[in-house]
Amino acid sequence: MAKEKELTVEERLKALYQLQQVNSKIDSLRTLAGELPQEVKDMADEVEGLKTRLTNIENEIKECETQISDHRVRVENANASISRYREQQNSVRNNREFDNLNKEIEYQELEIEASQRKIKHFTTELEARLADKAKTTKDIEERTVDLNQKRSELDQILAETKSETEALMLKASDLERKIDERTLAAFKRIRKNARNGLAVVKIERDSCGGCHAKIPAQSQIDIRTRKKIIPCEFCGRILVDPEM
Repeated sequence: MAKEKELTVEERLKALYQLQQVNSKIDSLRTLAGELPQEVKDMADEVEGLKTRLTNIENEIKECETQISDHRVRVENANASISRYREQQNSVRNNREFDNLNKEIEYQELEIEASQRKIKHFTTELEARLADKAKTTKDIEERTVDLNQKRSELDQILAETKSETEALMLKASDLERKIDERTLAAFKRIRKNARNGLAVVKIERDSCGGCHAKIPAQSQIDIRTRKKIIPCEFCGRILVDPEM
């Protein structure tokens, strides 16, 4: 296959300027979405965070219910033991046995008091967790509605600009193939670092069209001859003459 003809400096400059124009149009289309992509991401993260919180709350509810149930069983068992000890007191043979059973009854009564305090504590906790669950569930529902609305807005904007963006990206790819790797790499590096995405700019009123720094007269003459690629000595953007 025949080797492609190497572009002249002027042809490279024209290709670079055209590539810049195409990329600027793509940037403009993407700007239509504004902050929506980030808003959608932030809202999606918030909903996921709320869902994680809801899962933790539900686990805490289960733990409270388990504790309440366990302590209720302890109260029932303690009451059963008290009944059994009192029955045994009716058939004791001496005061020592009676006193020992009394101590057992007192111990079980203390166990009942302790369990009842635990039941009260975990019941209060349960009520609080149930309230948290209701609020978090409501928050999830409300934020999900907002998220779906924002996603719908973003999808609509992307759908409206999709075909035009794809056509421009295809044109950008065609232009990139015309530019040597070294120059293209420099273009992409400058564009990435430039605040407004401009890597190639015209001279405007004897100044750089990017940073507005004054361009020396000799540099302007060199730029107009289109014999070499000249960057702005202040911002590094590639400069082209106004007639490009």
